[in-house]
Amino acid sequence: MNALQNPLALIGRILLAILFIPAGFGKIAGFAGSVGYATAMGLPMAQVGVAIALVIELFGGIALLIGYRTRIAAIALAVFTLVASFYFHAYWSLPAEQQMMQQLMFFKNLAITGGLLAFAAFGAGAFSLDARRKDA
Repeated sequence: MNALQNPLALIGRILLAILFIPAGFGKIAGFAGSVGYATAMGLPMAQVGVAIALVIELFGGIALLIGYRTRIAAIALAVFTLVASFYFHAYWSLPAEQQMMQQLMFFKNLAITGGLLAFAAFGAGAFSLDARRKDA
């Protein structure tokens, strides 16, 4: 299994990053729409919140992808994902016929948070900039 550790870590980082990087770019392209949606969902100071989300998703996602300061990026993305889950997937406050999809999205975000916390705990692996920096 040790032979698979680094390739699997790289694949895991790529798969997580492709969730966050496009979302960050999407917020740049549709900032006003993102602010409107966040406002409708009850996010306080929605414009600031969307700007912070954009930075965390874009830069955190890129850092995770290339394995640069992976532990910090993973923690930032994990906290962001967890907080966003309570604002945007609060299935418990919806009518019964709307709960199933939002409950699925909420628990998907919890699973993503778990994956990010694993990278925070164990690092990016050998195929990363973090590994190269340790050799320098």
